[in-house]
Amino acid sequence: MDRDHRGWLPCLLGGAVFAVCMAGTTLPTPLYGLYQEKFGFSELTVTVVYAVYAFGVIGVLLLAGNASDTVGRRPVLMAGLGCAAASAVSFLAATGLGWLYAGRLLSGLSAGLFTGAATAYVMDLAPPGGASRATFVATAANMGGLGCGPLLAGVLAQYADWPLYLPFAVHLALVACSVAVVAWLPETVRHRKALSTVRPQRPGLPPEVRAVFGPAAIASFVGFALFGVFTSVSPAFLADSLDVDNHAVSGLIVALAFFASTAGQLVVGRVGVGRSLPLGCAALLAGLALLAGALRWEVLALVVLSAIVGGVGQGLAFRGALSAVAGASPGDRRAAVISTLFVVAYAGISVPVIGVGVLVGPLGLEGAGLVFIGCMAVLVSTAGAYLLRRPVRVEDVNA
Repeated sequence: MDRDHRGWLPCLLGGAVFAVCMAGTTLPTPLYGLYQEKFGFSELTVTVVYAVYAFGVIGVLLLAGNASDTVGRRPVLMAGLGCAAASAVSFLAATGLGWLYAGRLLSGLSAGLFTGAATAYVMDLAPPGGASRATFVATAANMGGLGCGPLLAGVLAQYADWPLYLPFAVHLALVACSVAVVAWLPETVRHRKALSTVRPQRPGLPPEVRAVFGPAAIASFVGFALFGVFTSVSPAFLADSLDVDNHAVSGLIVALAFFASTAGQLVVGRVGVGRSLPLGCAALLAGLALLAGALRWEVLALVVLSAIVGGVGQGLAFRGALSAVAGASPGDRRAAVISTLFVVAYAGISVPVIGVGVLVGPLGLEGAGLVFIGCMAVLVSTAGAYLLRRPVRVEDVNA
């Protein structure tokens, strides 16, 4: 057992670094109301500031999603940590809206560099035969880090001084520790090439991945869209409609969605990848229905339930999608294929979020949210029905 634990230490440390980076991307979530008061911008601007992050992620994934397959995992992760540090500095120096855009863009660049590279790195660092557990470590680090961001910022903003500064100072210290960890961990890419050999990649898939990618990508899109809208507008809904002005409570409710996602990912090992995708779609549909009820009747309990149920659904669908896609990918294309999946997922974070922001003006928050829920319900129902008719087979995942 001790030998097994020592064998897993590099994998777990890689996951911890992954979590630190992703926590920085959600730190501003419970702080948007404070920024609105300080800089005087609208709810539409909040969604645009939030979505700038996703555009940064997508840009990096398209331009350099395969970089870690070429130059190595560690150089890419170091660059991502550098962008994360620059993002924290931007928020610390923020004197206007432009700094927030810069901070979110840099945060997106860090996440874009990390998503494919860190996921592949954590899987590379696992002991032989540990691919399934390593996939959980990677996805749990991703979602757990995203959950820790709003929780940390909310608690510090509510109970400590300097609410717009202390969360980013703490994160900057964690990034510094992460740099030391990555410097200690081994490189796992044996045949590395020069940075000049990295070329922008168009979204593309090896033939052996295509059978599982479509429904997996749709489920990922809806799950990330739910998280995107929940993360960007729920603090405003809690404050304006439910009179919840405690930043720690607001951060906790958002964090619950991400922590529930981690719990959902745990279930995948028991139910199997083939079942987790349609089950995840069903739970996402239930989470959307609960969120619709919360918007319609303004009930706090329904907001909490929608975070938990939708989060579990996202976790089931996302880990199932990642396991299916990564398992069907050739080893030398794994990071690139994972990056393509994340392009679709982060499109779910950006496009619907901006759409909700545009609709808030003419329809109000409730109307905009209900339009979003209706569109996402159609998508996830279509994916779920497809998966029931043509389930992902175990041999597809292990190909």
